[in-house]
Amino acid sequence: MAYPLTVFHFSVSWGGENLGFSEVSGLSQEIQAIEYRDGLMSGNTLPLKRPGMRKAGNITLKKGMVADNNDFYTWLINSGNPNVERRDLVITLMNDEGEPMFVWSVSQAWPIKCEGPGLKASGNDIAIESVDLVHEGITLKTA
Repeated sequence: MAYPLTVFHFSVSWGGENLGFSEVSGLSQEIQAIEYRDGLMSGNTLPLKRPGMRKAGNITLKKGMVADNNDFYTWLINSGNPNVERRDLVITLMNDEGEPMFVWSVSQAWPIKCEGPGLKASGNDIAIESVDLVHEGITLKTA
């Protein structure tokens, strides 16, 4: 019997380097619907619908902050020029044995937002930072 995969066994890499992230979200794609009506259609007729442009959401990556590492912030600040550094990401969901089951390839990603942790004097949580990435496409492959 096949069981659904768990969401906690995954990896994220860019440039061949595996990076430790605690959360990945935004692996979404959609096709916008184009509605069309012409003058010969009666008022009770629903509009025709055709597939339009593909659209992909922003990807958010979260990880624990480490001293002397502000890579997200540096990448964001350097993204304010026309020659922004773009990175291809590979996000892999693995089974219980560590074998890749689904692989999302994200092309030409670059940051649009970097967020530091919520600070709270009475808390004892880990400091988590996040970065929001835009990109030029996601492809999904099954292993």
